[in-house]
Amino acid sequence: MADIEPFTISIPESELADLKTRLSLARFPTELDSSAWDYGTPLADVQRLTTYWKDTFDWRAAEQRLNALPNFRTSITVQGFEPLKIHFVHRRSHVENAVPLLFVHGWPGSFIEVTKMLDDLALASTKTSPSATPPAFHVVAPSLPNYGFSEGPTRKGFAIAQYAEACHKLMLKLGYTEYATQGGDWGYYITRAISLHYPTHCKATHVNFDQGNPPTFLRHPTLAVRHAMAPYTPAERAGLQRTKWFLAESSGYRAQQATRPQTLGYAVHDSPVGLLAWVYEKLHDWSDSYPWTDDEVCTWISIYWFSTAGPAASFRIYYEATHEWDDPARRVTRDRTREYIGGGVKLGLTHAPREVRVLPATWTHTQGDVVFERGHERGGHFFAWERPDDLVADLRDMFGKAGGAYNVVKGRTGY
Repeated sequence: MADIEPFTISIPESELADLKTRLSLARFPTELDSSAWDYGTPLADVQRLTTYWKDTFDWRAAEQRLNALPNFRTSITVQGFEPLKIHFVHRRSHVENAVPLLFVHGWPGSFIEVTKMLDDLALASTKTSPSATPPAFHVVAPSLPNYGFSEGPTRKGFAIAQYAEACHKLMLKLGYTEYATQGGDWGYYITRAISLHYPTHCKATHVNFDQGNPPTFLRHPTLAVRHAMAPYTPAERAGLQRTKWFLAESSGYRAQQATRPQTLGYAVHDSPVGLLAWVYEKLHDWSDSYPWTDDEVCTWISIYWFSTAGPAASFRIYYEATHEWDDPARRVTRDRTREYIGGGVKLGLTHAPREVRVLPATWTHTQGDVVFERGHERGGHFFAWERPDDLVADLRDMFGKAGGAYNVVKGRTGY
């Protein structure tokens, strides 16, 4: 299509120089003895990463790796807003009847989270079974509006339903009239909103983010009986403890970003060290002892620092999702996405033990027609980055011949 064009990431030298100058002028706070991670990101870690980012990290090399991906950009207009240039990665499979798969990232992630899986998802074989023919996927991974190399709106009200509309219109523009979705974090809420608003197009969704509520006898009698009769498994009890820890010790960011995102925005927009400390805390706390390299961290943070709308813009979804600016008839609150969604949309669940919310199966099954479910012994919030092979396997099994979402997606030609 004429207005779908290849996109090349190219940060001006002036911005690279500005970043190095700001890093060289960094001022660091003191910290208490033996505080480790109890008070937030440790001073030694921030100082080490600041020095690495300034003196060793090669953005041009990272940029070259990112530009090796099939990057594109196109204009998408969401009802009530100006047209936005949306960046996306589009890896088409050479396999006939491959499943169109929309991968939606969250915060503090980006399109980079899909990159470890792109090649495997596009192939009709696996590393462990080269002769097998599981489903292959056409993968579409956008930078959400306000993230990465996509533009952001200039007026308030761009909430969950609007992000869903943007992603849905992108899939239609690419020729995918039927498709599946995958998401975690905000990707969970956005893909659930897609299932709610566009069930004739979105035929199945897979999530790696536990949500749901205890079942009631009025709405989910069978699940309620299971919930009342069967004790929680050891993994479920551990998951509830993890959830309790998150709410008590690691959720303050959410209150700030959902109430006064602009105030916090000045710090991360002006100070790369402030942005680094704010995001690196989550990379550390929310993953499952993943061995982050300094290069990975600096690439991850640089995508935010060099983002088209600026790093502060990424906070706004928290405010918009918790305030009522959009049309009440189409409003999608976070609570609404946790409720049962029918419409024939199949649901797949992947459970990671170090996710920020880890809930009992009877809770998560209240969300819809669950046709696939698998719990893993390892993995955290950034599951696609931490355990890419596991997520690929889950998607293949869900959409494979023995899976509950086999052959639910039709019309797979695409752009």
